[in-house]
Amino acid sequence: MRTRSQARRRRQPQVRQTSVESSNLEKPDNPPIVTMADNRTMAQLLEAPTEGYEDAIVIPEITANNFEIKHGLLNLVQNKQFFGNDKEDPHAHIRYFNKITSTMKIPNVPNTSVKLMLFPFSLEGAARIWLEKEPPRSIETWDDLVSKFINKFFPPSKTTNLRNEITRFQQKFDETFYEAWDRFNDLLRGCPHHGFTTRESSILLLGIIDSAAFRLSLLYI
Repeated sequence: MRTRSQARRRRQPQVRQTSVESSNLEKPDNPPIVTMADNRTMAQLLEAPTEGYEDAIVIPEITANNFEIKHGLLNLVQNKQFFGNDKEDPHAHIRYFNKITSTMKIPNVPNTSVKLMLFPFSLEGAARIWLEKEPPRSIETWDDLVSKFINKFFPPSKTTNLRNEITRFQQKFDETFYEAWDRFNDLLRGCPHHGFTTRESSILLLGIIDSAAFRLSLLYI
């Protein structure tokens, strides 16, 4: 005969014991990176950043004593500023700027250093914005500056169009030869890197003369 204690033990549910094997645990591929705490004060965290304010143009160190840019020269540079409009000629701006800055001769100061210092004052509008967006200290020489300036405001597509105008140049019917010649030279000056030699330009000019002679002969028919 079963006792009450035996019946209770029989009715109690059996709990299955599970064993966890450490070898089945998945290990993370990339362990968490522990970062160091920022020990700056709140006032330091709220300070405005001071990086990124360097100019794009690197001005070489000038060792000359008592060196300064004259106000008269600065005014000449600012009197004819380049705005970056489509109708403006960047080559003409460089020629004018070279002419103005060549008048300033200072012992122990290279003329290119003067140009690098003054050139930003010759820009305004879209041209000034372009220069301000150039990476800091990315322009180290005058040649670098001229190259970037011309490539920005006189792109290769514009060069191609002007070369086509030069090669297809013709004298207008009501235009004298001298007027046509001046207009032809204006095209050459507007694209100084046109790539034509003096001989090739002369051949193009002969084409203008032939065209003019042909048109003149039509008047006597």
